[in-house]
Amino acid sequence: MARCESCGKQSPFISQTIGFCADCIRKRFEKLRDRILEVHKASRRRDGLPQEIPRSPEGKRCRICANECSIPEGERGFCGVYENRDGRVVPVSGDWRKAFLHWYYDPLPTNCCAAWVCPGCSPSGYPRYSHRDGPEYGYSNLAVFYCACNFNCLFCQNWTYRQEMDEGALKDVDELVGAVKEGVSCVCFFGGDPTPQVVHALIAAKEMLNRYKGRILRICWETNGQVSTPLVHQMAEVSLRSGGCIKVDLKCWSEEMSFALSGVSNRRQKENFAKLVKFHRMRPEPPFLIASTLLVPGYVDYEEVRGLASFLSSLDPSIPWTLLAFHPDFHMRDLPTTPRVYALKCLEIAKEAGMKNVHIGNVHLLS
Repeated sequence: MARCESCGKQSPFISQTIGFCADCIRKRFEKLRDRILEVHKASRRRDGLPQEIPRSPEGKRCRICANECSIPEGERGFCGVYENRDGRVVPVSGDWRKAFLHWYYDPLPTNCCAAWVCPGCSPSGYPRYSHRDGPEYGYSNLAVFYCACNFNCLFCQNWTYRQEMDEGALKDVDELVGAVKEGVSCVCFFGGDPTPQVVHALIAAKEMLNRYKGRILRICWETNGQVSTPLVHQMAEVSLRSGGCIKVDLKCWSEEMSFALSGVSNRRQKENFAKLVKFHRMRPEPPFLIASTLLVPGYVDYEEVRGLASFLSSLDPSIPWTLLAFHPDFHMRDLPTTPRVYALKCLEIAKEAGMKNVHIGNVHLLS
């Protein structure tokens, strides 16, 4: 049980890593900001990543994601995969067709956060986008894991990507496109997050759809959504026409909590999500846009869930929303798993706000 360093409150739902309770983070953020951001700097320093978003007045602006790093000559952006080389922002790999990633084949139905509404695991989308009027038994998902991220989530469930950003993980677009073997009916770009290397993913997705034209091949994204507007539109277009979806991991509602948990603002994430709603209305079946939220005990609390529920309901209450149970990982191993009573209350809050399609995921983790 940890104690909040600001108000003195003790609770099993306070992480020693952050050192502050949710209420103090929201109400006293300006006083606590430097201490919170130092936690993020230290975590990135250990992994050899740039400690903060570069804002050099003389730097070159990276336009891949909403962090909009201004990178000094010879240095890297926040995600670690772009650098300013001779006055140009380029991938550290030296080639836009190469990225840090690996992939595997995940038999359908899988445990995807959208499984309860997606064509690969439910009756949704049949027959145009699915081989089965139900789960696609006998088919598989090509799961493409990009080893980079433009957030710094202290609770990250896939943090090992930080140790895989080396030459051994570099893969060419052609290799990835060739991995779409017989029986693959969907491709999911995730990570880490696909955002930092989204150009590589988009090239691959478009080449896949051209090469395998005429067969069912859904292109999906599992992302924080903090990508530049032109690129998020390209992501939407390939998913919309292929029957795939964009799953946006809405970490929390308040900007203060986003800084505390993920080290960055979530303002542009919410703006991008709102822009994606128009695509969702073009193809509500199978659902184009899915929200997910990890219920981090003590931090993604009722206030955060209520804010997200109100936001989502105001955009389109039909958007599927998955509330995911948390398990302790990375720098927040001192927190418990999500209590069942808490998850059920969050579900109630979502429905009271008008959300029509809400689901609790990872129920086996609930305590």
